[in-house]
Amino acid sequence: MKNRKKQTAAMLRSKMVDFKQFAITLLCVGSFFYIGTILPTGDKAMIDTYVYMGATIMFLGISIVFFSLSKKYKKILAEMDDQDTLQQ
Repeated sequence: MKNRKKQTAAMLRSKMVDFKQFAITLLCVGSFFYIGTILPTGDKAMIDTYVYMGATIMFLGISIVFFSLSKKYKKILAEMDDQDTLQQ
């Protein structure tokens, strides 16, 4: 039973770390798209600006989702640790 809890905790911890890394990566990519929007270029059409802003919003939105998933797994891990502490 204890071995199974350790495996579950390890799996949740790896998911938490993975989602946080995905979120940070998407946040960086979204920031680069935003920088592409605000930097002036001579021949940038309005459609380019809309595409860059759409990509920025999409990447930042997905980043928020991944941060919330990471937070959810962190909360589950904390509850599991509290239960283990109470049982001992």
